[in-house]
Amino acid sequence: MTETSPWANPRLRAAWARTDWAAILREYRRAANISQTALAGLVGLSQADVSLIERGRRTVRESAVMTRITEGLNVPPELLNLSASASTWAPDPELTERIARAHTTGRTDIRSADWIARVLAEHRRAEDDGAGADLWPVVRSQLDTVTRLIPGASGPTADKLLLLSAEHAHWLSWVAHGQGEYGAALAWLGVAHGWALDAGSADMASWITRVRSYYQLGAGDPVRALRTAETAIGGGAGLSPSAASIASHTAAMAAAAVGERDRAHRLADEAYEAALRTPDEDDRPGWLYWLSPTRARLLLGEAAYAARDWRRAADALGDGLAELEGYPRDAAFYMAKLEDARRRA
Repeated sequence: MTETSPWANPRLRAAWARTDWAAILREYRRAANISQTALAGLVGLSQADVSLIERGRRTVRESAVMTRITEGLNVPPELLNLSASASTWAPDPELTERIARAHTTGRTDIRSADWIARVLAEHRRAEDDGAGADLWPVVRSQLDTVTRLIPGASGPTADKLLLLSAEHAHWLSWVAHGQGEYGAALAWLGVAHGWALDAGSADMASWITRVRSYYQLGAGDPVRALRTAETAIGGGAGLSPSAASIASHTAAMAAAAVGERDRAHRLADEAYEAALRTPDEDDRPGWLYWLSPTRARLLLGEAAYAARDWRRAADALGDGLAELEGYPRDAAFYMAKLEDARRRA
């Protein structure tokens, strides 16, 4: 697969996970920018058949037709056999067994992992639009594919695969938490943290610890959240500026929740200044693609709001909100805080 493959499209991959043949054909055409006639040529059907399937007037039941569509559209290997565990929320023990055999002597083909890393980046953006639950079985299956490569890898290649596994586990934790599966969310975080440490990634280990703090704060335990966020900061040793930024922001939110307003302001300022040191997305870890200077300004306003500094919150939120076009869920979240801060200022 290449970066330009239609199968990088999250909607297409989600349609495959649902075995929704009508959506598969529609989304493939949209992603590939081809006509029904061109698609028909790929899958060995007539244009009329493609039209009927897309409109729900014909149901795909024949195995021969399924095979023609699968082969004609060049479905990537990690989607061909979605694992049985892909429908469950919690991690299964077999994953840990695979990881335990990492760093053995061996050679493995890293190209499939590079492809999966590419599509995971697309899934992160899709999750921003609320499509995480639809993509759950796809990402879970991708994780299976990555971990199967690990026993045959060593050195930097094994580290790369371990980090990619940790990124997947974090994504699964985040989506599980959003679905109210809190125990599974914590279990995935535990798995992700171990893999991040094995990979030698201070940034990912810090990020996962930060997410745990976020969960704790949301559950109404700000004291524990503050302690956990301080661990995520870890003195800043070995952390990239963006990883240190988001850890400090989380600590600022927890400090505000326990009533330490001065500490919250200091941490929020540190977070903002650190974020500004990596304004370009390519200079940030992949999972922090969103931490632009605009987002950093919004986080500064969010921390000020949590500390009940209404004027500062209104100024910072007002500065950043105008640039959230295309993110309706985030825009609504910050707009509500901005309007409330302005009323209270």
